[in-house]
Parts: sequence; C-alpha cells; structure tokens
Amino acid sequence: MQKWQNQPFPKQTVKAKENETIIPNYAAIDLGTNSCRLVIATPTPSSFRIVETFSKITRLGEGIINNNELSKQAIKRTIGALKICSGVLAEYSPIYRSRFVATAACRRAVNCKHFLEQVKKETGLNIEIISPQEESRLSVVGCIPLLARNIKQALVFDIGGGSTEISLARTTNKGNTFIEGFVSLPYGVVTISEAFPSHDMTELAYDTIIERTHKILAEFEEKHHIRNAIANQEIQIIGTSGTVTVLGAVHLNLPRYNRSAVDGIAMSKQDIERTIAKIKRIGDEGRKKHPCIGSSKADLTMAGCAIIDALTSFWPISEITVADRGIREGILLDLMHSCKNDNNKKKYKNRYPYSRNRKHHRPQSQHSNPRSLK
Repeated sequence: MQKWQNQPFPKQTVKAKENETIIPNYAAIDLGTNSCRLVIATPTPSSFRIVETFSKITRLGEGIINNNELSKQAIKRTIGALKICSGVLAEYSPIYRSRFVATAACRRAVNCKHFLEQVKKETGLNIEIISPQEESRLSVVGCIPLLARNIKQALVFDIGGGSTEISLARTTNKGNTFIEGFVSLPYGVVTISEAFPSHDMTELAYDTIIERTHKILAEFEEKHHIRNAIANQEIQIIGTSGTVTVLGAVHLNLPRYNRSAVDGIAMSKQDIERTIAKIKRIGDEGRKKHPCIGSSKADLTMAGCAIIDALTSFWPISEITVADRGIREGILLDLMHSCKNDNNKKKYKNRYPYSRNRKHHRPQSQHSNPRSLK
C-alpha cells in the first residue's frame, strides 16, 4: 500500500503498448465502521490483477452506540481518507467501472444522509449504503477463490466494525454456487470494544459476547442444520476480517503483516485456541507493541477473538480458512462480470456469475456465484 499522505501519486501504469487496447481499470471502495478501503484492479482471464490499494482506519462508527449518530470527528477523519481515495482514482483515470459502498455504521446512523451529501460535495464520490444481505453476498463472492472443489458447502463469516455477517453457501453438482441462508450479528469489533471499554476485556465481557452470539446462532442452526455437516467435514469454514487475518499472522509468527503469507492458510481449532490464548496473554500493551496488531487494533482484536471463540465453541469447527479478501474483491468480480456480459451478447453458461441481476451461473475455476448472488 502506498503512503499517499506522504508522497505524490504515481503515474498511471496500466496502459497497454502503443496500438494495443488500453486495459480498463475497475475500482471498489468499502467504507466500513472501522476502516476505509480502496482497490483498483484490471481484469485477467480468470480473475483480476490489483493495480493499487489504499486502506486507512477511520473509525467512522466511533461512539455510534451512544446516540446512533456519526460524530464530527469521525466524519472529518473519514472524509479525509475519502479525499485520498478520490485523488488515487483521479491518478488512475479513466476508471472504467466502479462501485463505492458503505456498511453497518451508515445503515445505523440517523445523520448518514447529511454525511454522504458532505462526502459528495468534498470528494465527488457517490457512496451507496448496502443492506446486510448485499454485504453478505459480496463477502462470499470475494472469498470464492478459496473454496475447495471437493466440498459443496461453505460457511463464510465476515467480522466487521459494526456487524458480523455469516453466510451459508452451497455449490451444486452443475457448479452453480448460491447462498442458502445468512444471519447478521448486530455487533462488530468497534461496537463491542465501545460497549466494553476496558483496555483488557474482562472475562465476564468476553463470555457475554460468546453467550449472546450463541443465542443468535441457535435459530440459524435450527433452520439450516449446520452442526452435523460441519462435524462430517462437509462444510468449509472461511473467515474474512481484520481479526481473522491478525490471528493468521500471529499464528505464523510473522515479523510484520504479509498478505500473501496469510491469505488462504488453514488454521486448525487447536491453532486458533493457542493463538487467541497468546493474544490474551500478552495483554493490552503487548498487543499494541505486536507488529501484526499495533495500537490501532489492540482493543478491536480482543472483540473479534470473542466472536471467533463463539463460532468455534457453538459449532464443531475443526479448521478455518483465513481470507484476506472480501467485499472489495466481490465488487470487482461483479463489475468485471457485468462488463463481460455487456461486451458479449452470447451467454457464458459456465463462467462468470457475478451479476446481481442474473440467475445461477458458474465462473472460472477460481470463482462461483453465491445465491446468484442476488
């Protein structure tokens, strides 16, 4: 990731050679409760190539649990980050297609309309508030490259700042993938850390999160009967969030965070338990000093660990696939698939299923379409 605040924007690097077609740039922004993330990419035959990324912790949802409003300080921080995004997008123009979305904090905030108008005025960006269902769909689409071919179901959980989406996806014998069901926990790492503001989350607070999560999951389990399928290793568990990737990095003892080392690794339940125990043991100061956690994530990591602990104690999960991908990647695949359909009148009966308005298809071997994914 470039340090955009401290150096000039680079020159555009994705133009093809003279007399050749210019490779189009696609862009996605995921404006979450905790962070603002931008990715720019170009399509490849089976997926995409990342051209540039930008990510900044803004804590847009800071204090929202008190009055359901975005604070002036949070708005200022977030607009500052979005101005950087706007500058990066300008450097890589023309952007062929883009989609910029906001999630839980904006869904909850009573002053969100005013905030988005201010964003448009100061940055030129149009931010779309998406539903929990759409957030779930995009997370699954983004994680599809990690699905094992021999497993027909996947449980994908995305721990956000203000909510946690859990999706059950199934791949049919014909290769179509769709979402069978999903549940949205009405809390994430930011809202939990603010509800329990102690630097070292107390055991009572930690257990409270686990208990509350179990109650919500019970209805989801009753409807979809996931427990037996997980016990029989018929469902692949995929986790996508800052907490999940932190667990992966700490488990690997990385000297600093490395996406390529973490994305796609499998952690056994024993690995997860040992890593969470280590994160607890080093305490708040240790987490702040840890190269893969740091002061900006120290409190949030404990909140996320409580949710992961709730999942692994509620279901007989033996292994979790760590995903450093999610909503942004899902948006890009959606956009690129939509573009391919526009440029080719005949249907691709077995390849890219990412259009939200199409029925079930199957993409190239790395990707497939959750719930058509509508």
